[in-house]
Amino acid sequence: MTTEDGTPRHPLADAAADLTTSPGVYLMKDRQGSVIYVGKAKNLRNRVRTYFQAGIESPKTRMMVSKVACFDTIVTPTEQDAFLLENTLIKQHRPRYNVVFRDDKDYPCLRLAVKEPYPNLTIARRPRTDGARYFGPFASALAVRETIKVINRIFSLRKCNRRRLAQGRPCVYHQLGQCPAPCTGTVEPAVYAQTVRQVELFLRGRSSEVIGDLKARMQEASSHMHFERAAQLRDRVRAVEQTLSRQVMVCHDGLDRDVFACARESERMAVTILFVRGGRITGSRDCLARSGAGEEKEALASFVSQYYQQHPFIPDEVLLPFSGADNELLEQLLRGLKAGAVSVLCPRRGAKKDLIAMAARNAEIALQKHRPEVSDTLEELRVRLHLQRHPYRIACCDISNIMGADAVGSIVVFEDGLPQKKAYRTFRIQHVHQPDDYAMMHEVLQRYLGRPRNQDAPDLIVVDGGRGQLAILLHVLQEAGCETVDAASLAKGPERGRAKREQTEKVFIPNRKNPVNFPHNSQALFLLQRIRDEAHRFAVGFHRRVKRSKDFSTELSSIKGIGPKTAQTLLRHFGSLERVRSAEYAQIAGVSGISKLRARIVFDSLHAQQGTNSFERSK
Repeated sequence: MTTEDGTPRHPLADAAADLTTSPGVYLMKDRQGSVIYVGKAKNLRNRVRTYFQAGIESPKTRMMVSKVACFDTIVTPTEQDAFLLENTLIKQHRPRYNVVFRDDKDYPCLRLAVKEPYPNLTIARRPRTDGARYFGPFASALAVRETIKVINRIFSLRKCNRRRLAQGRPCVYHQLGQCPAPCTGTVEPAVYAQTVRQVELFLRGRSSEVIGDLKARMQEASSHMHFERAAQLRDRVRAVEQTLSRQVMVCHDGLDRDVFACARESERMAVTILFVRGGRITGSRDCLARSGAGEEKEALASFVSQYYQQHPFIPDEVLLPFSGADNELLEQLLRGLKAGAVSVLCPRRGAKKDLIAMAARNAEIALQKHRPEVSDTLEELRVRLHLQRHPYRIACCDISNIMGADAVGSIVVFEDGLPQKKAYRTFRIQHVHQPDDYAMMHEVLQRYLGRPRNQDAPDLIVVDGGRGQLAILLHVLQEAGCETVDAASLAKGPERGRAKREQTEKVFIPNRKNPVNFPHNSQALFLLQRIRDEAHRFAVGFHRRVKRSKDFSTELSSIKGIGPKTAQTLLRHFGSLERVRSAEYAQIAGVSGISKLRARIVFDSLHAQQGTNSFERSK
């Protein structure tokens, strides 16, 4: 099944075209019936059809669509309902190609049990809908313990649990002046509630309100000549002011904000959340998730909606680096969860824009920090191979051919242990026409190193092969005047595939007869293997494309009056040269872009060996 331009048509394209134009949710499923992606749509037909059309740019989306065997849809009354249902289904199915927020126990919160007669402050790992107030999350358990120490020094809340509270006997904290001893029944609930409110305001970043309240109570105590109580309140005011002096004011409007930014790399995504309370940054959090198959703004909006469904506290503003329709849906969702006003903004200038940039930098750092560490791997490679410099940029060369025919070569480049696909290069072998890997590698390396020198020269060049290939590489380096570039070769050992503890790869370096030994679990050896395998994959892929192009188009392009464009159109439409040859004249003439004259030329030329007037017969 093909489209008008000859490209293959997806089997599910017709089913997508028959969908309703109503808003809803779609679930992509694989051959086993498992949900691999969940998405929302304002118009189900228009949205789902885009997955089954040609020209999808995102590699992740193409990979996801290649695994889709069927899809289901759920129609909803509004787009907002679709947004809510999408989040519910993502939590239920945890699809592979969606961004799935997984909260963990590495980020503790503070829990203030406001529903109890005498609330206390405790550490909680997972917020729950139990009526308590949750604050945080904090970056570490140390950070939350330090916060509790500050609060205990400034405010007097009970420290004991419910069972100790029921005993009615003061504890040592009361003797130290850090607990009012509500267990004795002498503390009025209204007075204790004032302290609880001050703690809540302090944790929300509204410290100015706390100071104003404390000063008012201090003046009142002083006017009633309760000087000891006034002195205690004065010390609290000073402690709060000292705490505030250590915090940086970033916004002067005093609003609570959460600032989101993300960084993506391959299959991973890091999201940084800055917590701004009362205009001051009170903390941050880094979260790692799968990057998903959608666009970056779509992935971040999905992450944010999942985050707030698991964390009860919703600020006055949420700042995102992207604008779009998802932001409006997210704003409606948060307003419903908070039962109050929430703004989702994408700032373009000023202090809020600077907060987005700060969060983005932290997201990049978090992504690099949690990625597999490569600095030690590259240093091990430098030491074991006796390299002249740190191998930050590594290039690898490989050759692909079938008995010398359609020979090609490839160069892949890795920087800091990661592939740099923009620096990949392919070469068609021009001067070697027999199966001679040494001569082919010499030509590819000579052409690669013979280009104008620039700052992107590799620190290390690796070739796929043994000592012979390494000698060719050294010869080309000398010819090109690149003696400062290190060289190595990686050969597949004869015992490849046996016990994992046996080294099956042989790494050769200059001026050494025997291969370099690596431990069986060496990350440096694994990196070399990964680079060599990538060069092999890239070379084989290019060789297949060259051979397919030559095999499919040579006979058609050799027909007088038929150019490469016409030949390509026919091959795209019919799928193979054999199908073009077996097609009737009317079928060839019916191809879009093929005139009747060209169709007659192609048909008669392909059937000329039969010695019949095929055109007349087809009429």
